Amino acid sequence: MPDDILLSRTAVRKLIGAGSADAALLYLYLSADRPALEAGKALGMTGDRLRRAGAVLRQLGLLPETRKPIERTPDKPVYTEDDILREVGRGSAFSKLVSEAQRRLGRVLSTEEMKILLSLTDYLGLPFDVIALLINFCIQKNRVRGVQRAPSMRTIEKEAYRWADQGVETLEDAAAWSQHQLRMFSRVGEIRNDLQLEGRRLTIPEENYVRQWLEMGFGKPEIHLAYEKTCLNKGALVWPYMHRILLSWHEQNLHTLAQIEAGDSAPVKRQTEKRGNYTPDPSVVRAAYEKLLAEEGE
Repeated sequence: MPDDILLSRTAVRKLIGAGSADAALLYLYLSADRPALEAGKALGMTGDRLRRAGAVLRQLGLLPETRKPIERTPDKPVYTEDDILREVGRGSAFSKLVSEAQRRLGRVLSTEEMKILLSLTDYLGLPFDVIALLINFCIQKNRVRGVQRAPSMRTIEKEAYRWADQGVETLEDAAAWSQHQLRMFSRVGEIRNDLQLEGRRLTIPEENYVRQWLEMGFGKPEIHLAYEKTCLNKGALVWPYMHRILLSWHEQNLHTLAQIEAGDSAPVKRQTEKRGNYTPDPSVVRAAYEKLLAEEGE
């Protein structure tokens, strides 16, 4: 087996940005084509930790999705008050979910809000524990953004559809996704303060700009440098202009202050492949993880 592994800069930036040591270790282990069934023992991880690490890799796009997404009918059902009374009245798991939602949101849900809650499990097919985590995520998301009030059920519904579209359907996926997103929101807040915009919330387009820069692999120092160049050339913060600066650096593979300040406008040369080195084949990673999951299911 080759001795060394060459990782792409994109993969490295994603793994660092996720802040999950378990995910990084699992990715390296599977990329090296090591025995999948020995991953837990080799990495010192329990089954739950392995599944959470795999969920992080899926959310980062470093581990291709192996499960079929939940199929939904094109027409969303229309729920009635009788449907709600029937579900709550029989003491089902849904009634417990309603109680948990009310506890976390700090208010009694209206019938219309309970209809939305029912649609999340009945129509979207999200498990009850995932919905509970989703509600908590929306609450934390508000707080990270400086909003103290509890989210509306419509806001929670929109986020639920986003999770469903992203394939977030298990508790492991939900935990990985929520941690990754909250970490991103926190970093967006730090950049907002660095851009001297502490007195207000970012607009959606502004927040999208910052998220793109972070996903490109830039940190606070590099973004601040682009901000300074923008203010110097334009006299103020002009978002499209600043985005073009960062996009230009990104296209040249310049992602650190050292690279940028050196003024190296030529693309970074890729390391020539040497004997004993190889780049992980995504199919190898996928096959190894599928084998691991299959063994756990037996």
